[in-house]
Amino acid sequence: MPKNVFVLGLSDQQRGELGTVRGADELRFHGLLDYDELVGAEHFELGSLLDRARAQLDRFASVDAIISHWDFPTSVLGPVLAAERDIAAPSLLSILACEHKYWSRLAQRESVPECVPDFAAFDPFDDDALDTIDVPFPFWIKPIKSHSSQLGFEIQRPEQFREALTQIRDEIGRYGDAFDEALRLVELPDDVEGVTGTGCIAEQIITGVQAAPEGSMYRGEFLVHGMFDMHRAADGHSFDRLDYPAASISSELQQRMIDVTERYIRHVGFDNGCFNAEFMWDADADKLWLIEINTRISQSHSDLFAKVDGMSNHEFAIDVALGRRPRPHARNGKFAVAAKCQVGQPDDGVIKAIPDDADIAAVRERFPDTLVEIEVAVGDRLSELPNQNPYRYQLATLYMGADDTAALAENFESAQSMLPFEIS
Repeated sequence: MPKNVFVLGLSDQQRGELGTVRGADELRFHGLLDYDELVGAEHFELGSLLDRARAQLDRFASVDAIISHWDFPTSVLGPVLAAERDIAAPSLLSILACEHKYWSRLAQRESVPECVPDFAAFDPFDDDALDTIDVPFPFWIKPIKSHSSQLGFEIQRPEQFREALTQIRDEIGRYGDAFDEALRLVELPDDVEGVTGTGCIAEQIITGVQAAPEGSMYRGEFLVHGMFDMHRAADGHSFDRLDYPAASISSELQQRMIDVTERYIRHVGFDNGCFNAEFMWDADADKLWLIEINTRISQSHSDLFAKVDGMSNHEFAIDVALGRRPRPHARNGKFAVAAKCQVGQPDDGVIKAIPDDADIAAVRERFPDTLVEIEVAVGDRLSELPNQNPYRYQLATLYMGADDTAALAENFESAQSMLPFEIS
């Protein structure tokens, strides 16, 4: 009998990616809740989302796997729902120890202290918050729970801090309120108690080359599925390309990143789940910094795995949930390398025109198997769109394959010129 696999926030593109996993004909894929509820909403209520998901799952005679590939709240919803049905998943405590940015830094300082920048928690609603931060200028601030650099700001002067707090106070509840619901489900360590989802963290600014290993823990066995290059845009605060497999760093450095990830993952008790980690390497000082650990496969990586390895990373998450050891296999896809490429711009504005179907078809004809996602519509004001980086507004995403990384960069540059946007 086919097994029922539920994917939180399943999109049409991801349905196609799921078809690349081995044994897909023996699985039945179901979307659990939808994208707008889990990613695009203006505010989240964890309890309400859990109740709606439970009601949907209760309509099925069997629930065999529940997969998360988006950030919070899906990264928490999946393990909670899985635990209720005795499906393999990480403990909620280990999930939150990774996702709570202050708690995670404390755990990193215990397990991988050589990779941890200076940091300090603070209350953004405290008018004297700056006086409580012992990290010298310049530093970076961000909420205890956010993603994609949302509400993250580089602070060089006190007046910048005050300006950032104005926006943070207005918007931090979008994720923070629901994250507090999750924190109430576990017993927090004493030094984390009181640092809520609507709190913030200040961190030493780190620089260098970025890379990200993705893998899984399966019944105590640590596995790596792939390594990604993360190329920063000219603004220095966002990314314009994510390449697979990584080519900008040595195999020795990749192994250092992998070793640090394993030490931390084991320290917080994370098991029976997938992860990806983000690192920065300062080549001049040969200093490796750990940025963060994400407790899921990355949906940004899925098409890249399919293009290079011939299967989506959904396969690893499905295997773990079904109680099977993940089976990494490499280089069975159409391309030697692949990239997620982001088209963006630094300034706010209103969208007056976007690429039409003919423009997109021309890109796909010139660069076969390229996926083009236009992420704005005519009439949108960029600063009012959800999930935006404050330093670079995202207009479109392209998923491209090529024979080598040099060709990827050239192809992306050409494809951007073929996608006309008009912004007032």
